[in-house]
Order: sequence, then C-alpha cells, then structure tokens
Amino acid sequence: MLMARTVRRSTAFIASETALIFGSVMLMAYTRAPHAGTAATDSAMLPKALLIALGCQLCLYARDLYEGRVSANRQEVFVRLFQALGATSIVFAVVYTLFPSLVIGRGVFVGAVTLAAVLILGWRSTLAWARTQFGPHERLLLVGTNAGALALASELCDRSDLGVDIVGFVEAESLGHDGFGPTPVIGTVEDIPAIVRARSVDRVVVSLSDARGKLPMDKLLEMKLDGVQFAHLASVYEEYTGKIAIDNLRPSWLIFSSGFNKTRLLKIAKRALDVTAALCGLVLSGPLQLMVAAAVRLTSRGPVIYRQQRVGLDGQIFVLRKFRSMRENAEAATGPVWARPQDDRVTPIGAFLRRARLDELPQLWNVLLGDMSLVGPRPERPEFVATLTRSIPFYGQRHVVKPGVTGWAQVRYTYGASEEDAMQKLQYDLFYIKHMSIWLDVYIMLRTVKVVLLGRNAC
Repeated sequence: MLMARTVRRSTAFIASETALIFGSVMLMAYTRAPHAGTAATDSAMLPKALLIALGCQLCLYARDLYEGRVSANRQEVFVRLFQALGATSIVFAVVYTLFPSLVIGRGVFVGAVTLAAVLILGWRSTLAWARTQFGPHERLLLVGTNAGALALASELCDRSDLGVDIVGFVEAESLGHDGFGPTPVIGTVEDIPAIVRARSVDRVVVSLSDARGKLPMDKLLEMKLDGVQFAHLASVYEEYTGKIAIDNLRPSWLIFSSGFNKTRLLKIAKRALDVTAALCGLVLSGPLQLMVAAAVRLTSRGPVIYRQQRVGLDGQIFVLRKFRSMRENAEAATGPVWARPQDDRVTPIGAFLRRARLDELPQLWNVLLGDMSLVGPRPERPEFVATLTRSIPFYGQRHVVKPGVTGWAQVRYTYGASEEDAMQKLQYDLFYIKHMSIWLDVYIMLRTVKVVLLGRNAC
C-alpha cells in the first residue's frame, strides 16, 4: 500500500535530515570549543543541539519541504530551504535574546546552519540521483479515455516524485483520436501485448465500467494468462492520489476491496485519543476561548456560541457548537446556503476567527460528548446532506464513522462550498474511511497544525 510506504519513507527522510542538522550543530560546537565559549563536555550541549534541530525541522516542515511536489523541484527546494533556515535564524535570535542561557556558543549557530544547508542540499541531490537510477519506477498503460482515466493521467502528469510514467492510452477500437494532452492514444486493445513488450509496461490499467460490455474480456483474459499485468483503475487512482475516485465506481469494488476495517480495538483507541486530546485542548485553550468569547460579544449582536444541526454517525442529527462568526440571523432571508469567500454575512472579527480556525474551538465539547471525533469527515448540515446524497454517488457512506473537527479532506483539499467541492472532498473522505488508523489520525493532526498556523484552506 502506497500510503504505508509513503509514511515510512517520509519518516526515514525526516529522521535522516534531523540527524544531519543535529550532527552539524554538534560538529561546530566541538570544533569551535573553547573559542566559542563552549566546553566540549558541557552537559547542556546535547539538549541545546536538539532544540536547534527541532526548530530547523519545524521551519522546514512549515515551508513544505517534505511535500512530494516541492521535493521534486530542485530550484524550489533551494529557495524554500534558505527561506526556512532564514526563519530559523530569526526565531532563535529572539529565543537567545529572551533566554541567553540557551546559547550553545559564539558563532556555533551560524556555522551549524550553514553546514546543515550544504549537507541537506547534497543529501537531497544524492537521493534524487539514486531515485532516478535505482528507485521504484512504474510504467502504466491506460485502457479507455473515460473521465476516470483522464483524471488519473492529469493527477500523475506533474508528479515526477512518484516515479510513474503513463506511456499512453489504448481504446477498445480505433476511434481516430490523436491524443489527450501530453499523453497520446497509441493503439487499440488488440495492440496491448505488443505495446507491453515494446514499451516495458508494468501494468495495464482498466476501468471496470469500460470492461463491462465495451472490452473483449476473453481477449483480456488471454493476455492475463500470457503474462500481462492488469490493475483496476480505481485501485491505481487510490494508490497514487490519496483519494478514491467515485466516477464510474462500482459497489463491487468497495465490497471486495481491502480496508474498511473498524475493529473494536481501533474504536477504543480512537475514542481514548479523542477524550484525552479534547480534555487537554479545552484546558489549554480555556483562556483563549474566554478572550474569543469576549471579542464576539463586544463586536456584534447575538449569542457568543452558535448552535447548528449537523449530520453525524449513522445519519444521526446532533448540535454542533461554534463561536459565532456571522451576524445574527444571517440566513433569515435566504434559508440554508453555502458559505462562500468574501461572505458579507461574516462579521469582521468572524473573518479573523475563521482564518485562524478559532471559531471551531467549542467543537472540542462535541468531541468530549461523543458526537464527533478529532479526525473524520467534516459534518454537514441536514439540508445539504439530503441534496448531496441524491446527486453524488456513495455520499451517504461518509456517515459510517463519526464526523471530525479536522480530516483528510481538510488537509488535502482547498476550502470549498459547492456540490463539486463536496464530491472532491468525498473522495478523500472515502480514502480516510478505508484506511482509518491511529497513525493516520496523528498524521492528519500534524498536517492540521501547519494548515492552521499558515492560514491555509480558510474561507
């Protein structure tokens, strides 16, 4: 499974660069002692070096230097790396001014950051070369030119970091197409064996919606028995994009696909994490929530806490709590409508609360009460759910788990409030439901912290 491999690879990558940064600090500290005023046996040196490594990594993470799309672009890596290390320098200049005892030694920090930059660039260049020479690489041939196949080609077109090449499309029969964007139509189903041999194709990707009634299944079976490797379009799309395509998706794929395992142990662990985090969050954010409540009360008329019905687990209705960010009775004239960018119903303080996600802090009470989880599909209003369930296939399946304060869709997709956006987010929600685990929850929460701090995906 690509997600598991990605998590393991990312963890090892981050750990290796942490070691490089830590090693740079320790090397400079020992090299410059005692000229830098640092004793080689200083017992505080280790935690001080770890603090610098942690600060550097947080800045690298904030500048998306562990995102695949960024890592594949060397020029982008170079720019973002020096932005991140510049931010690290500013942060530690403030820290050292406030807490002089944390200074590791005169000139050590500057030398360590410079050395770390050189080592990180060299390390990433080496890995990029090794990935090109020895890394996993897969060549795909797509059968059919339906919306799902085109969407997969579009998703993979600019993702050189994934190591995937789409050699082309084949049609059930010759339809006279010249090609689709940068990926051409290179033959018909009859040509598959020759194309596989000539172009070293690893897998032939077929949509089941095309296979039924459109493709010669006996011919495909003959090719399979002859050694051609086939894969279902929905599985490949999920593997490489982190979402499940619902265009032409068949219930049979969901039924026979692996995943969707909600064991009793997982439910207990997830609930324990929810309760613990909600209690800690409410205690730590208590003073902040009081200030937010005062700001809402002083700047607009109406209640401080806004209560709204949402659809939860198994389609049950619950009352969601938020700090009010819109004017009182904002929907009195229109009824329920989607929120939108530059919404004139939002109060000035409400716009800030939405950008900073502070309006969602009271939802920790919903988590504590068991209406919501920390991580899951975002809960929608009953009025919208009724419409979306009729128009979007499998929309009701997102209610088989508790809704969340944050979720896979929230950290992977930009803010949206339309039927098209709901369909896009559903694809991420189905992926989360299929692969739900504590580790995925932790990963999503870490991504959420970055999204909130950088003000991304906000309306």
